[in-house]
Formats: sequence, C-alpha cells, structure tokens
Amino acid sequence: MFYTVLILGALVMIIPFVWMLSTSLKTSGGTMVLPPQIIPEEVNWSNYQRVTEAFPILRFLWNSTLVAALSTIGQLILCSMAAYAFARLQFKGRDALFLIYLATLMVPTQVTMTPQFILMKYLGWTDTYQGLILPGMFNAFGTFLLRQFFLNIPRELEEAAFIDGASHFRVYWQVILPLAKPALATLMVFSFMQSWNNFLWPLIIVSDTEMMTLPLGLANLQGRWATDWNLMMAGVVISVLPVLAVYMFAQKYFIQGLTMGGLKE
Repeated sequence: MFYTVLILGALVMIIPFVWMLSTSLKTSGGTMVLPPQIIPEEVNWSNYQRVTEAFPILRFLWNSTLVAALSTIGQLILCSMAAYAFARLQFKGRDALFLIYLATLMVPTQVTMTPQFILMKYLGWTDTYQGLILPGMFNAFGTFLLRQFFLNIPRELEEAAFIDGASHFRVYWQVILPLAKPALATLMVFSFMQSWNNFLWPLIIVSDTEMMTLPLGLANLQGRWATDWNLMMAGVVISVLPVLAVYMFAQKYFIQGLTMGGLKE
C-alpha cells in the first residue's frame, strides 16, 4: 500500500512535465484543442528552432549558466567556511551570533530587495554580472545545513590533524570538506535550482536585453493579448535540462545527504 501511494504521487508529480513536453511539440492551434491531447497528432519539432529565432535564447542560457554556476560556487565556499566556524570553533558569543544569523531566514526576500537594489545602484552594478551574482552568494540556510552536518563529524579526526600540526584552514579543507560531500551536493542542487529559476531579482537589477537570464527572457514570449504556448513550453523544456543535468551529476551524494540526516543536531 505504501509503495502504491508513492507511485501514484510520483505519477501526479510527473504529469506537468509530460504536459510541458507535449505542448512544446504541438502546433499553435493544437495547444487549445478539446479534449486535450497528450500525444499530439502532428509532432512539430520546429518549435525549438523557432524559439531560438524569436529571441537570443543562447545568450540568455549563457547568462543563466554563468550566474547560477558562480552563485553556487560562492555559496558553497562562503557557507562552508561560516558553517565550520559555527560548528567547530570556540569563541565568545558563538551560539548567540548563530541564532541572530539564523533569524534572518524569517525575513522575507522581498523586504531585502529594495536595500539590495539601492546598494547595487550606488556601486554601479546594475545591468552587470556582479549585481546578478554577488547577492545570491550569501545564504543563511546553506550555513545552517552545513553546520548541522559538520556537528556530526567526529572531533577525533580534527584533533588528530591538530596533533600533526595542521591549521584550522587545513582541517577545514582536507578533513571536513571531503567528509561533507553529501551535504555539499545537497546544497549545490538547492542553490543551483534557486539561482537558475530566480526571476524577481534579475527583473529588478537588469534592464539590458544582453544581460537577461533565461527565466526573464522566457517571460518576453508571453504576449499582452495572446501567447504562443508551444514556443513558451519549448523554451521551458530547454531551461529545465541544465537543472536536470546538475541533479543527475550530484544524485548519488544528494540522496546520501538527505538520508544521512544533515538537518539533525
């Protein structure tokens, strides 16, 4: 019974993706026919060529890839260093500082966007990669996730390294990080997906078409009076593929990170 429920749930979850792929292969008139057709009568592969001609999707794809990749790498570095400090170092006010840091998770993102935009405007970073990438590198959730995982690593390992003369940075780099691959892979998938699908911040910080990311560029396919849903879905299929590739690459460690209980104290 349990597995039956899981299978039914998986089928329900996959229906939107099947419909998205089906719509991307339909003609303009075939998207609204009744009854709906999962398998189109006429498969139209030219939609993918048309969507590349409708707007510079390759440029948007490059922007999204660059922004998501650098934001993810920055998050992994900064969050892991902060998590190591909160989990393994002893200093006055550590726990109180961590609680304050954790409390920022309760602040809605929309509240911080205005001061972030003012700061980016003051620095002259609007319509730049810096403005798109740097604000996404700082993530309290990522620090929390990695800290909880680091707490489960036996202290005897780092104590042995200290006896051999290792510094804190060497312990962090050569002892802690190799053991934290599952947690790092989990954070990598979450971070990449969040940055890749981010729409609101690029909408605020970018006005130049050359700097638009893929979600922002896809929004241009939606007309005021009518929308070519087949072209829209073709663009969405293209945008899903990099996220799927990242998940498949990190799948082994991602599942291991979830099953090892990285969120436990």
